[in-house]
Amino acid sequence: MKVDDFLKMYVSELQELRSVEAQLIGALPGMVQMAVHPELKHLLETHLEETRSQQDRLDEILRRHGAEPREHVDQSMQAILREAEKWAGMIQDQDLRDAGLIASAQRVEHYEIAVYGSLARWAKQLGLDEDLRTLHAILEEEKHSDENLTGLAKRIVNPDAATS
Repeated sequence: MKVDDFLKMYVSELQELRSVEAQLIGALPGMVQMAVHPELKHLLETHLEETRSQQDRLDEILRRHGAEPREHVDQSMQAILREAEKWAGMIQDQDLRDAGLIASAQRVEHYEIAVYGSLARWAKQLGLDEDLRTLHAILEEEKHSDENLTGLAKRIVNPDAATS
């Protein structure tokens, strides 16, 4: 697809972001299974449901623009998830692994926050108010997930990992 205007670039990036969410939907169940701390499991399970909803909302935006979700793989997310899986597989201690899972999940969140933030700004520039509301709502969900992971790491997981 040749991208030669701002709207086409915006839609192309939405399609890329849809790939991000699809990959995350595939990866989160494994992260849930590897996690030991019940609160971490709960946060990851909750984020899986949230991610499914986010993917549905992205599909709705794409439909409004007459675009297909496109089947491809966002290479950045693929690398982040591959690294997370490798990292978790190297750690035998459960407390250390949970700390590593949080760090990996936060890498994912920060990537998503960056992309959703950019797309929300583009939607605003393009005057796509309905898209803007949806993207901003998802952006806030991503920030909230990151804050929850940070809180759990500070309160419980990192202190437990430090004493392992």
